[in-house]
This record gives sequence, C-alpha cells and structure tokens, in this order.
Amino acid sequence: MAGSNGRAGAAAIVAAIIAITASTSAIAGSAFDGFKSDIFGPRAINDGRGIVAIKAPYRPDDVRAVPFEVDARLSDGRTIRAVTFIVDNNPSPVVAAFKLGPGREKVALAIKFRLNQQSDIRAVVEASDGQLYMTTQLVKFAGGQAACSAPPSAPPDEIARNMGKMNLAEAAPAGQATSVSPRLKLQLSHPNHTGMVLDQQTLLYTPLRMVQQMVVRQGRDVVFDMEGSIGLNENPIIEFDVARNGADELTVEAMDTDGARFARAFPLGPNS
Repeated sequence: MAGSNGRAGAAAIVAAIIAITASTSAIAGSAFDGFKSDIFGPRAINDGRGIVAIKAPYRPDDVRAVPFEVDARLSDGRTIRAVTFIVDNNPSPVVAAFKLGPGREKVALAIKFRLNQQSDIRAVVEASDGQLYMTTQLVKFAGGQAACSAPPSAPPDEIARNMGKMNLAEAAPAGQATSVSPRLKLQLSHPNHTGMVLDQQTLLYTPLRMVQQMVVRQGRDVVFDMEGSIGLNENPIIEFDVARNGADELTVEAMDTDGARFARAFPLGPNS
C-alpha cells in the first residue's frame, strides 16, 4: 500500500465516522444506535452479562490513555471469534477490533484509549456461531483538552527515532494469568497521530498517521489480528493472554497508514 493512498483512505474513514458521530450524538444515548449497523450489520446484540466482563476507571486520571480491560468466556462448546472495543462519543468510536485465532473459549485483552468526552464504552464479543454479546460502562470526562487533539508527549525527532520499537513483558494480575495461559504486555512506539492536533509553531495540523493493523503469532498460530484506529493511545499498549502451544517464539508485525511495517520476534519460555 502506498503511503499517500493509505493516508487518504484512513482520512476518509475518520471523516466519515466523525460525520456519523456528529449526526447521531445530538440525542443523548443515541450515538451507538446510530452507528452500530455500520459495524455489525442487522445482527442482534445480546446482553453480555455472564459472558463479557469489562473494567475501566469511572473517572480516569489521564484521558489520553484510559485503561480498558475485557475478560470473556464461553462454556457451551462455542469459541470466541472476535472482540471489539468501542467508545461511543469519540470521533472514531471503534478503538480496536481483534480477530482471534481458533479455539479460544476464553480471552483476556486490555488496551488504552483516548477519551474525548464523557462516553459509554462497550466491548462486543462475537462467538463462533456469529452471536454477539455486549457489556457497557460509563466513563466520565474530568475536563481539560480533548484527548484526540492533545499534542504528542515527545518532540518529532524523538518520535522518529523510536518509531516501531517494541517491547514484550509478562503482565500477570493476581488471579487472571496461569502457566497454561500466561498474560503478556506488548508496547509499540508509535505516535498514532489523530490528524486533529494543531502544531502551535507551524499552525498546521499534524498529518494523520495511525496504527492500522497488528498481527501477533505464536509460532505459526495467530493469537490475534487487530485493526487499530486513532482512538488508541500514543505508543499503544496491548495486554493479552496466550494459550500455550509449544512454540518457542512470538512474532509481531504492525503496519501504519503511511505504509510503514514494523516486525519483531520475541523468544518464549520453554513451556510456551
């Protein structure tokens, strides 16, 4: 994909989503109803209680990087096909959409997102039979600058120097990770520019450059294939569990809307 085509396509997507959100947010609580069919079509979305648990701060300390955790489980023989993170009142409501590798009866995922204003947040889980399950939570906005127009935390030369660097570490909250399904934390150095930040020196908007896709594999098996958006935080962090399959390597490939590709392989322990 050529860089100019990628930027133009991503900009068009963002513009369309902004228009949809603006036209549907005038009536309180109507934003999701206005755009859900664009994401999920005419399918019914079931109450996710007992299947999908989400966790996020009610009033976050930093609206530029709000933690959002999802734990989902099916116990009837079906598996989990996909998990979608949604923030209703953001310019790009779909923060990240994960397609999972086969055979996952349970999954733990966590991201950090930008929050532009008070909003309901949602996790929608798709089961292997196509059924959808959703859980919702309200997150308040503490005030200050909207996160999608907030300037990056580092100067351009530092951003360019670190672009694409990755780090993988264990993340094992008590009671959530086991030796069979360890939980890992992946960080990608990338500004995830929203296209909405005004440079105070040039008085020009910093061009959109977002993380478009990230694919994680354990050996040959896909752990997840994520589609990103401007709603992900700067230097995105993703926590995820993996079902051990004997592979000794985890590989990560990320692509952005400028056409850049970043890849790295990480060794896994002997019991992986």
